Amino acid sequence: MPIDPARYVSNILLAESCNRPLLLQYLVSLQSEYRHIPAAAISALSSTLEIPESEIIGVIEFYSFLHLKSRGQYDILFSDSITDHMLGSRILLDQLCQQLNVEVGQVRADQLVSVNTTSCTGMCDQGPALLVNGIAITNLDEPRISLISQLVESGADISEWSNEFFTVRNNIRRKDILLSCMHEEYDRQQALQQLVDPLPADILNILQSSGLRGRGGAGFPTARKWRDCRDADAARRYVICNADEGEPGTFKDRVLLQSYAHQLIEGMTLCGHAVNATHGLIYLRGEYRYLLDHLQAVIDERRTAGLLGNNILGKRNLDFDVDIHLGAGAYICGEESALIESLEGKRGIPRKRPPFPCTYGYLGEPSVVNNVETFIAAAQIIIHGAQWFSSSGTEQSSGTKLLSISGDCKQPGIYEYPFGTTVRQILQDCGATNVQAVQIAGAAGTTLPPDQFDRVIAFEDLGTGGSFIIFNQQRKLLDMVQNFAHFFVHESCGFCTPCRVGGSLLKDLVDKVHSGHGSCHDLDEMKRIAGIMRETSFCGLGATAPSHVLQTLDSFSHVYVERLSQADYEPAFDLDAALAEARRLAPHHCKSNTDS
Repeated sequence: MPIDPARYVSNILLAESCNRPLLLQYLVSLQSEYRHIPAAAISALSSTLEIPESEIIGVIEFYSFLHLKSRGQYDILFSDSITDHMLGSRILLDQLCQQLNVEVGQVRADQLVSVNTTSCTGMCDQGPALLVNGIAITNLDEPRISLISQLVESGADISEWSNEFFTVRNNIRRKDILLSCMHEEYDRQQALQQLVDPLPADILNILQSSGLRGRGGAGFPTARKWRDCRDADAARRYVICNADEGEPGTFKDRVLLQSYAHQLIEGMTLCGHAVNATHGLIYLRGEYRYLLDHLQAVIDERRTAGLLGNNILGKRNLDFDVDIHLGAGAYICGEESALIESLEGKRGIPRKRPPFPCTYGYLGEPSVVNNVETFIAAAQIIIHGAQWFSSSGTEQSSGTKLLSISGDCKQPGIYEYPFGTTVRQILQDCGATNVQAVQIAGAAGTTLPPDQFDRVIAFEDLGTGGSFIIFNQQRKLLDMVQNFAHFFVHESCGFCTPCRVGGSLLKDLVDKVHSGHGSCHDLDEMKRIAGIMRETSFCGLGATAPSHVLQTLDSFSHVYVERLSQADYEPAFDLDAALAEARRLAPHHCKSNTDS
């Protein structure tokens, strides 16, 4: 039996010294322990941390993986990504619900199991996938679903389930200079020595010469970001790793975290040395919870070896340590300022910028925020040299890019390419044929038609955080548009009206067209609403959320036209049809009114 929630809160607060920014971590721990956040725990947190209960409830309601009402002993979340749909996830979801006698979105009456959907789990190369109590299970099929159902009904603890259930493969299909130079077996002390021997100014100059730009998609020059942080007037600075790759179709950082965690910590340590920061934070997306123990073991191992902590490698005043913060299901937290708000234990609402994190970030202190791939690339550049890196790629986009490729291809997985590689070459290498479209850079990215497959991956052409979702000619692209429209409504932080309301209106119009009831008027209205969202949304999510609609309307207009009704205009709500059932059920009442 779990202990009393108030006592549990006292125990975790005692261990963490009542740290207000750790509120989200306390809530994640409570959710795991009790399958919801008990009212007594909220009261205890409020009293001890001096936070209004309403504020704590607001944080709970913001994150998809936190709940005020109890979930099942087995809380199962099917990935709702378009790639999972393409692999038959909906049929498997229905199968599981039938076998367990539970409705989607509900908790079974005996509290044993709850089943629902969640946004992309980052397993697109081995879907369909689900999370059971936060742990990923991939490669679902009918026999596996039946076995999961049996295990749930038997009450078997998840720790007793076969390890084969929880196998997550890397699926690295193509290596270039970055992946080829990294090996699991290497002298970690020697590698770190190479990283911290250069003076901070020399590190920044090498990175600038290499041309390294952020690998999250925006492509901001890494050396400039680090230099701005170092030059900021402050007594304390932070290094933050954004491991919250929530963009549908993206999973490259998952592979790096799983197999190259040491190189990531080295890159963060390098950054700490370069910008004079002593503390690093890894923000790990909740969907990657299965990696938490592995990453903590790597950190502990490096502390024991003297590669983290105080006086690293015996160097006086070379201090740097790393902690992990777990996310709780919020796509918006991939935006760096929203991520910082989440790290501080708040709702992940993007900040108004400027100021930028490099001058005013975590706890108001200068902070470098980069993703996993960027930190790893930075470390390898210092070890191998700027020329090693800049010799690949293009003049404006040096080096290579890791791509997460999924959808209609023979070999989904991770591919590393020099910037400047054509989309056509990438499609050929992964075994994609008869391609109708490629969605590049996730739901908020670019929908590319075949006549543009000779474009190249580069910041000056097709910038991307790394995802490729491939659709062959048999797919209905409007299914993708509908999936993304629902995704953005679910993941909107709700802060600004253009995104919150505009996204819902856009979703309703997409649903109307998808169901065959749309008109040309509705297409014009979609363009109008999308334009308003682009121009007036508070942050990049709202501005890019309608991109897939606008681009498919432009390049794939036929997928809309073929679904339109014959009417020039059809209302979204048919009053006469809605009243038909009421008239049928009350004939005598209608007759008496007529007689009178």
